[in-house]
Amino acid sequence: AKYNELLKQNELLFTLDLVKEKVLQAYKMTDETKMAIEIGNIIEICQATNNEHFIWFSQLLNNHFEGIIAHATYKISSGKIEGINQKIKTIRRHGYGYPDDEYFFLKVIDASRKKYIRNQRSHKIND
Repeated sequence: AKYNELLKQNELLFTLDLVKEKVLQAYKMTDETKMAIEIGNIIEICQATNNEHFIWFSQLLNNHFEGIIAHATYKISSGKIEGINQKIKTIRRHGYGYPDDEYFFLKVIDASRKKYIRNQRSHKIND
């Protein structure tokens, strides 16, 4: 009885772990049809829990279904774009308002360039 009570209390945690593993497996797939089946299974598992957070996640997966399964064919990430956007937001916050837009854009361009290191060593001394 104690074991069954423990399982019942941790049922959502077990489901969360299962969904996490299934999402990781799905993102490693290279076939769109197999990935679509796997994402469909994840959506069904989430809806079967009747938990508001799992239902929200299943709706999120359902709304972005085509884009998610496209990842199987086209392994494109938006990481660089998000990094640039974050850099722009940081520059804007640090400036507290620049005198004009041209100066702001110059600051963004300057921050996005590679940093110049004067007299960079070609190798380490301890090679």
